[in-house]
This record gives sequence, structure tokens and C-alpha cells, in this order.
Amino acid sequence: MKLNLPAQPILLPSPVLIIGTYDSDGNPNIMNAAWGGIASSKPPCISISLREATLTYHNIRQSEAFTVNIPSEKYLKEADFVGLVSGRKHDKFKETKLTPEKSTLVNAPLVKEFPYSLECKLIRQVELGLHTMFIGEIVGMVAESDILGLNQLPDIEKVRPMLWGSFGSIAYYNIGNKLGDAFSIGKELKQN
Repeated sequence: MKLNLPAQPILLPSPVLIIGTYDSDGNPNIMNAAWGGIASSKPPCISISLREATLTYHNIRQSEAFTVNIPSEKYLKEADFVGLVSGRKHDKFKETKLTPEKSTLVNAPLVKEFPYSLECKLIRQVELGLHTMFIGEIVGMVAESDILGLNQLPDIEKVRPMLWGSFGSIAYYNIGNKLGDAFSIGKELKQN
């Protein structure tokens, strides 16, 4: 039996995204953002939604740039930590022993240890209630060669990214097994 439930911002699964920015003094900062995803393929864009209370919100507004860093599951503790504390009071790179690396394309730091990162320039921001959606055009991608698969793109089984569970369980998950090839397995249902 299906139930009618109150509207909630729940989309399963959701990727764990580590957003990199510089503050107005050039200090690198990272935060764990749960709300984000691909917004366009042409031009390639990603959106992240942040509350004004975060330092990252203000950093993006002033620099008009950010990176989206994808941690592998071996960085679970570090990814969680950067979502627990404020960059106003903590040097998150120093405390996690992660390494900030300057992007050559945008004014934002990459996380050296993470398998891949998207370099984004801010092209639009949309106020949506408690959050602001920042839409960044992906102007570059930096990736470790050993995580690349077909067409020199990141391979999910090699990256081993983390996912957010539901807000009810408040937990992280890893990826499961491949179920079938996209845009292929459904052909079995075609009538013509």
C-alpha cells in the first residue's frame, strides 16, 4: 500500500559533494554539501544549494567560482568532518590532513587526495526559500588516471563514491552492484 506523505526534499541516492572555495583572504575551505546535481549537459553545468549561514555561500558569491570534489569511500571520516564544523573556526584542510591544490581554471581549491574534481565558474544563482542554488558551468575536470574508464571518464566502480542515505537514516552508503547497461537493457521491452 502506498501512503501520501508530506512533501520532503528527498532524492535517493544523493552524491556526497565536497565544495571547495577560497575566502576573501585567499584561505582554502571545503564543505560537505548534500544538495546538488547535474543541471545541464550543454553547457555542462552543476547546481549546489547552500544556506546563507555557510562560509561557502559567501565565498562563492565573492569569488564566483567553486570546485566540486568527489571523495572515494576511503575518505569517509574526512568528508563527514568538513560537514560538521565551520570554516570560520576551523582550518578543515589542516585538520583533515587533506591537501588544497589551486585550480588552474577557476579561483577555487581542489582536494588533491580525491579521485576527481569539477572546476566551476558561477553563472547563475537562484534564491529558493532557505537555500540559494548556485549554478556553475563546469569549465574543467581533474581526475586521477587510474579511475578513468570508457572515453576517459570517471568509472563509478573505480572511484567508489559515497552516497547520502535518506534524512531518516542520516547515514552514508557506498555503491552496490551493476544491474545492467543503460540505454540497452530496456530494449528487451521494445515492441518494434
